[in-house]
Amino acid sequence: MTDTETLAERILAGDRRALARAVTLVESTRADHRAEATALMEALRGAGRQALRIGLSGTPGVGKSTFIEAFGMMLTGQGLRVAVLAVDPSSARSGGSILGDKTRMERLSREKAAFIRPSPAAAQLGGVARRTREAVALCEAAGFDVVLIETVGVGQSETMVAQMCDLFVLLLAPAGGDELQGVKRGIMEMADLILVNKADGDLRGAATRTVADYAGALRLLRRRLQDPQGFPKALPVSAATGAGLEGAWDEMRALADWRRGQGWWERTRADQASHWFREEVREGLLRRLAEPGIRAEMAARAEAVARGEIGAEAAAAEMLARLRD
Repeated sequence: MTDTETLAERILAGDRRALARAVTLVESTRADHRAEATALMEALRGAGRQALRIGLSGTPGVGKSTFIEAFGMMLTGQGLRVAVLAVDPSSARSGGSILGDKTRMERLSREKAAFIRPSPAAAQLGGVARRTREAVALCEAAGFDVVLIETVGVGQSETMVAQMCDLFVLLLAPAGGDELQGVKRGIMEMADLILVNKADGDLRGAATRTVADYAGALRLLRRRLQDPQGFPKALPVSAATGAGLEGAWDEMRALADWRRGQGWWERTRADQASHWFREEVREGLLRRLAEPGIRAEMAARAEAVARGEIGAEAAAAEMLARLRD
């Protein structure tokens, strides 16, 4: 039995240490590791296990980590296995993570039924790590029931999240009406559920008003055809007290069950798989352009274009022909 087959068996048995090792493997950019990762993903592809994939985004300071810990503890308390893929902001210089989600989710990190994996976003658009999709598949193969994907900030991540999740949840803080202007229409249209956090204490009234503001905004947006009546919704929650968490989970399950019953679930996952195939091809071409020899040729042709010795279109055609050869 090969090392890859052994690792696959351990993952299918729910070994968290093997899962962590596998996530490290798929995140590696080394050519030999990429080959091993591809073989591992193929070995696990036929497992047929599916988790509910929930993308979570929110404005800075809204309490995403606090919410995820409280929500995850509630789910594990119901006997569910929960994986959290927390994409941290990264240092542009070293590539290392700035924040440590395991330290911010101390209780959940000690749960045997939970798995928390921070991943540096580096330069990836939208705060979704390059290999988050494969990490999600690994968590599914390991038998986790729910996979939470926390993304960095609000604004560009909605499209990336939509291509790897079943549900997209937007977490916001209680605020005045002017704050509504700061949330982009695109992310509002992508959200399946808007949760207004910190709906407790002195902020309870503000949270209620904020929920009403967002509910009104959602009614102005065109309801997506694949959604049942009443979705998307805005609800108040409190990660500090746990208020509203069970209600939010009930709404998530109701929407997921409805989509399964309509056949939307299978169609969307098939579309997502096709999307990521095209992304892999695109990334492979970009990696080819980064090879030293090709990069030198690109620079030489760019200089020739800048000097007026050849047109941009002709130079591009020559470069593409070179790549085909």
